[in-house]
Amino acid sequence: GGRGSVRALVVMPTYNEAESVIGVVERVLDADPRVDVLVVDDGSPDGTAALVAARAAGEPRLHLLQRDAKRGLGAAYRAGFAWGLDRGYDALVEMDADLSHPPERLPALLDGLADADLVIGSRYVPGGRTVNWSPLRKAISRGGNAYVRLALGLPVHDSTAGYRAYRRQVLEALPVSAVQSNGYCFQVEMAHRTWQEGFRVLEVPIAFTERATGVSKMNKQIVAEALWRVGVWALTGGRRRARARHPESVAVGRPD
Repeated sequence: GGRGSVRALVVMPTYNEAESVIGVVERVLDADPRVDVLVVDDGSPDGTAALVAARAAGEPRLHLLQRDAKRGLGAAYRAGFAWGLDRGYDALVEMDADLSHPPERLPALLDGLADADLVIGSRYVPGGRTVNWSPLRKAISRGGNAYVRLALGLPVHDSTAGYRAYRRQVLEALPVSAVQSNGYCFQVEMAHRTWQEGFRVLEVPIAFTERATGVSKMNKQIVAEALWRVGVWALTGGRRRARARHPESVAVGRPD
């Protein structure tokens, strides 16, 4: 199908987002007529799921997947991707529920899939930026991404970014169930495996806004785990691609 016929599913993991979730969902649905939204709630005690279920009753583009326990971001995305692939969506989008990711950039992410297999909403390409971050936080994030790029030879400037769109062919080709890492590591590992398998990765600039509410998801343990895992991947063949171009890539037959 052409550009207009892309059916995309925005997979949005939630945990205690009752205050903001409906507002975010409305903005996402307004941002692009091609998208439906699947909220994957990890058993929020604050009633997030009930709010979403009530809204979904009158909104055919909104869906809810309830999970009984907090198992982490990677697990939520794996479940959401499987749900969307089963239902025939062409593209699957990862997005936070706290409005740190601007919904108005959804059209740019989806349009990018005409030329790429994974489109990342990036803070570290020209035009991208972070809002409300301390200089230290910026330095840690930029440094971590530079380390990933150097260690793995991965030509991506923002591999930890969590705002991204995949063509379904990528998720079918990767053993997503084998990607066991979580949080920042999940994002890096998915970008890395996508590139390694010969899919084309594109970055489009976004402004990432740190939200005053909620607790930052980053801590020393997560950073240390990411650094350690990336080091292991680099030493165990992570710098080599399986092939220059995957046969299912949108870019087959095109020069880079």
